[in-house]
Amino acid sequence: MARRVTNPCLLAALPLALALTLPLTLPLILAACSSDKKETEENPNVFPADYKNEILTTMTTMLDDPTNVRSAYISDPILRAAGKDERYIVCVRSDSRNVYKQYAGNKDRVGIFYGGHLNQLIDATKEQCGNAAYKPFPELEHLCQAKKCV
Repeated sequence: MARRVTNPCLLAALPLALALTLPLTLPLILAACSSDKKETEENPNVFPADYKNEILTTMTTMLDDPTNVRSAYISDPILRAAGKDERYIVCVRSDSRNVYKQYAGNKDRVGIFYGGHLNQLIDATKEQCGNAAYKPFPELEHLCQAKKCV
């Protein structure tokens, strides 16, 4: 049960208190209500300008043996369905060595980008990279000749 304020001095001071605090708080309240959430959301389909370097950095940590990669190819970024949304994807094909230093054969991977940056690099399906327009990717073949990879 709420208490009613019946003191005449407090009732008389209430309009003055509101009059003093309202001009200070009203702009803050209105600013919070008027913010447009769409302006702060990141565009998920920004072109991945540095896609090759992001792929190389990820492959260095992802491969069992990032040295002596051969038959490396990459596609240009294209907008394609990735799940239920459209995202920039890049297809990568390479023959790398396993933990026993044996070449495992060509493997296709798909890089999925969000906001211009690599989000996932996973095994590709035929639907994702079966018709990719590959071009040579010598940077992947020389990945660990210029860097310390042990």
